[in-house]
Amino acid sequence: MESRALIESILFVAETPVTTTELAEVLEVGRTDVEAELEGLADDLAARDAGIVLRRVGGGWRMFARPEAKPYLERFAATEAATRLSPAALETLAVVAYKQPVSRGQVSEIRGVDAERAMQTLERRGLVAEIGRDPGPGQAILYGTTTLFLEKLGLDTLADLPPLADHVPPAEVLDALERPFRPESTSNESTS
Repeated sequence: MESRALIESILFVAETPVTTTELAEVLEVGRTDVEAELEGLADDLAARDAGIVLRRVGGGWRMFARPEAKPYLERFAATEAATRLSPAALETLAVVAYKQPVSRGQVSEIRGVDAERAMQTLERRGLVAEIGRDPGPGQAILYGTTTLFLEKLGLDTLADLPPLADHVPPAEVLDALERPFRPESTSNESTS
């Protein structure tokens, strides 16, 4: 791959401005070569009337949407496909991902709040789907994640999910967090 294409790829995924020095180190080329490629890329984008522009900002380089696209970007941002998931939906998705197959009732019980709306959002977005029925009373619908979920998270299989143990605080921290919520014995009980 040519340096310019590699620079374009790096800038495409970067969330903050990337310095010429960083690009030179990653590509293992000189800073002057990187500067020339950046200037050339910026000129190429402008010459072909591309939907993005390359600018020097904040001590580095960053790609931006063209200012003329603003009304269309605002319209796109208002669509369901562009909106981000709420914290409640993300929590619900995590419960489904780690506990599947799981019913709506089980998700609500784990979260401690009604998960109906969040589950509907996740279903509508194609991140969770019905995968069966619970054989017990009422035969609740069981849910699991979809291949779209795996794709969005960049996972090959559910086995690639990070272990939950990595995110659970040690027992002494949990004890300290839970202590204020435990019922304390009354002063009458302690004196008898």
